[in-house]
Amino acid sequence: MHKLETIAERIRKNFDARTTARDQALAQARQLTRACSLAIRAVHRDDTETMDAQLNEARGLADVLRNSLTAFPDLFHAGYTQDALKEFVEANVTCALIRNQPLPTPEELVVEPATFLNGLAEVVGELRRRTLDILRHGYSAEAERLLGYMDEIYSILVTMDYPDAITNGLRRQTDLARGIIEKTRGDITFSLRGEHLEQAIGKLIVQLNSDQAPGPERGGAFSNPSEDE
Repeated sequence: MHKLETIAERIRKNFDARTTARDQALAQARQLTRACSLAIRAVHRDDTETMDAQLNEARGLADVLRNSLTAFPDLFHAGYTQDALKEFVEANVTCALIRNQPLPTPEELVVEPATFLNGLAEVVGELRRRTLDILRHGYSAEAERLLGYMDEIYSILVTMDYPDAITNGLRRQTDLARGIIEKTRGDITFSLRGEHLEQAIGKLIVQLNSDQAPGPERGGAFSNPSEDE
């Protein structure tokens, strides 16, 4: 039994190290999530400088988070860590698509496949937000472009028919994305019909004004008949 205390001491040291790594990871995850949120807010405001700065900060934080958990793979795959990396994916993909830049890959972002796909699913909501901002000023081809991206994302997500244990709950995210896309499609359709209606009314007003305008001969020959007499 004298070995039991030695065993317990080794366990305590292991738990101490894991606890320290976990606390650090939680703090880093919060910082990463904040930087990603600020990057997304910046791209919606067309503030490219702030967007780039926050994305660079987020990349550094993601690297630190991964490296700090190298010795603790179970902590790396914990929910809070992967959720923060999912936000990292969402920020990078959202900014790239809105800026019409190439789509970053999981390898470039250094994330797990399931984390990448779940982040991709959340991009749909940000693209809807951008689309609605555009439609406030009337129909635009840019809104159609973003809807096209949303459709492409969904067409990929819906093919990932694997257990939730493998995809980390992707099926639910895919269902949510479908609802968001259908709402956005309806909003764009409504805006386009309104645009066509405005154009048709404008043409009708121009035509009516043209028909009612007096011709050059009017108001001249009969303007003052007493003078002819």
